[in-house]
Amino acid sequence: MKILLTGRNGQLGFELRRALAPLAEVIALDSQACNLASPHAIRHWVREIRPAIIVNAAAYTSVDKAESEPQRAHAINAEGPGALAEEAASLGALIVHYSTDYVFDGGKVEGEYSEIDTPAPLNIYGASKLAGEQAVARANPRHLILRTSWVVGTHGHNFAKTMLRLAAEKRQLDIVSDQWGAPTSAALLADITAHLLRQYSQGAPRNFPYGLYHLTASGETNWHQYASHIIEYARAAGKPIQVAADAIRPIATSGYPTPARRPLNSRLSTRKLQETFNVCLPDWTEGVDHILEQLI
Repeated sequence: MKILLTGRNGQLGFELRRALAPLAEVIALDSQACNLASPHAIRHWVREIRPAIIVNAAAYTSVDKAESEPQRAHAINAEGPGALAEEAASLGALIVHYSTDYVFDGGKVEGEYSEIDTPAPLNIYGASKLAGEQAVARANPRHLILRTSWVVGTHGHNFAKTMLRLAAEKRQLDIVSDQWGAPTSAALLADITAHLLRQYSQGAPRNFPYGLYHLTASGETNWHQYASHIIEYARAAGKPIQVAADAIRPIATSGYPTPARRPLNSRLSTRKLQETFNVCLPDWTEGVDHILEQLI
């Protein structure tokens, strides 16, 4: 069995190469070899490799930049995944595709978003990812679409690395405190993906519970609490930190304007995934602490 993995050099793709290796032969492509903005490249590689499973970890993830590059964001996040799903369908293959909490507007006052809640993205990035979900589901009934949030890892750029750098350079930090979600490690995403694919390969494809699932770490936090956790961990580990604990100031989203609007509520319910696949998802602090242990 062959697995075609796109986005091999991203923070999720990096972890997927490790997690998927015991399952099958993994052919991992970067964005230069398989550019999701190029339907020709997509179709060439799928027809050349003829995988039993496609795992699409490639995406346009520059949330603010997408506001000025809507066509590029749509091409990579919607048209490309749609073409992958079409080619997978022609082979009878499964496609795994990752999406985001940003498909929701965050206006839900209390509680978490479930898979049956109506998406309403606030920004171009979220709209492009929602279009990608729809394109994948429309093109291939054999799909797993996994929505996640606030991805962090040892590889690539992310919030944890930014906070470690800023805390070592600055004496005061202003961090948004009214956006809530669950930081989710790329390693957790990769390991759960491998668990799902193991169940898929061991069962009858026609009986597999395809569809849309939310996959995040358990628990919740806001960006200010998240930053404080990162910085205090680093301080306790002996890393030189300039900013004092009382100088990490909480601010409202309105006090930190960005080109793209962000949802205030990014909480995603993972009940469907946990009950369907019999998995237990650890608290977000476990994954973040494991990453910090490797970074510091």
